[in-house]
Amino acid sequence: MSLLKRLEKEKEKEKIKARNDKPNTDGSRSMNNASPVIDPWRNLKGIIHQETIKTIKTDKMEPEDVKIIIEKVIDEHIEAKNISLPRIEKVRIIEEVINEILWFGPITPLLNDENISEIMVNGPNQVYIESKGKVELSNVTFYDDAHVLHIIEKIVAPIGRRIDESQPMVDARLPDGSRVNAIIPPLSLNGPIITIRKFSQDPYGAEDLISFDTLTHEMSQFLDCCVKGRLNIVVSGGTGSGKTTTLNVLSSFIPEHDRIITIEDAAELQLPQAHVVTLETRPPNIEGKGAISIRDLVRNSLRMRPERIIVGEVRGGEALDMLQAMNTGHNGSLTTGHANSPRDMLSRLETMVLMAGMDLPVRAIREQISSAIDVIVQQSRLRDGSRRITHITEIMGMEGEIIVAQDIFKFEQVGIDTNGRIIGNYKPTGIRPRFLEHLVSSGQNLPDNIFYS
Repeated sequence: MSLLKRLEKEKEKEKIKARNDKPNTDGSRSMNNASPVIDPWRNLKGIIHQETIKTIKTDKMEPEDVKIIIEKVIDEHIEAKNISLPRIEKVRIIEEVINEILWFGPITPLLNDENISEIMVNGPNQVYIESKGKVELSNVTFYDDAHVLHIIEKIVAPIGRRIDESQPMVDARLPDGSRVNAIIPPLSLNGPIITIRKFSQDPYGAEDLISFDTLTHEMSQFLDCCVKGRLNIVVSGGTGSGKTTTLNVLSSFIPEHDRIITIEDAAELQLPQAHVVTLETRPPNIEGKGAISIRDLVRNSLRMRPERIIVGEVRGGEALDMLQAMNTGHNGSLTTGHANSPRDMLSRLETMVLMAGMDLPVRAIREQISSAIDVIVQQSRLRDGSRRITHITEIMGMEGEIIVAQDIFKFEQVGIDTNGRIIGNYKPTGIRPRFLEHLVSSGQNLPDNIFYS
């Protein structure tokens, strides 16, 4: 190969590299470029951070007061060292040091961005975000593993949780209720990992879900009547399908005067009612003792005069206690579970009851499930990132050894448009639910045409 051709090839490589390094219009970087961006002012920022921490006299300071201290520290330092610092860089350093001291470091702008629904920190050099259903690489990086670990500790410490080599996994929450999971070495080979599922500052309501095309007005009206008519409802779906958001909306239909007990691993539900008692599980202490599980809290909640029990998610033996509560007068209870379809949810409930350690025959378990659960709301995250309620299914009881279920509403996909968005229709199946008379007797009236297309 001639020298001229080799030079042309090298130039082409440089162009490709430059194109990959260039930020997108939204500030994110190309998916195929995961190399870290080196901050030229990193050392200065570290010095300013340390000097500011020494200067601050109390933990409770307003951001404006911290900003004044940082500006003074920067001015003194650059004057002493004769550093030429552009004003735009000074503003950025002040903002980043404030985020480091008062908030959650480099991911603070992502947490404040309402368009971002999920943040995934895969070690110090790779931070992915989900925005409008699409996952992309951001331009945010940390200094090193220790920096990521420091942010994890800032998240978990205020709620009494810990993370270390003896307990390298933790579930936590942010002050706004956003869900956090963290896992560190030796379990994670990529360094400390943080996954944050953000929740809206203003909880979504039924009208929001209708505008997002998650369900229709008729489906919302039907579910409203089911909740007010004290039917037991399970919201099922895969990870990230929007189960907790839908559970929050269903919970908002509960009448104001009902006493509600919520039970969660990390408190996320944001209910508008006044009479709400929030319970949260507790991990074991450093000696491996003192853990309080969801099952313990479900049992305890039965002694707290609940009118509605809401379990954030059933995933183990607590399913048996939840079913027994539903079967012993605590009608109108709500929960979520992981499953790919309403029928899968029934099978998973069987498995979870067996996890309680009770040697029950399968028929007895199925009878418990069929008499306890009235409705399953199946939610899915589709390929285009949209979240839809694909089935609203009635549980009708037993026929022989099988639990009988019938769909009341379904989502039918008919194609994909030119932008990759899924095209489909919500349709009632034409079947009137058997519990309709119960709804009418409890004062919930639905128009007959709601069940016909």
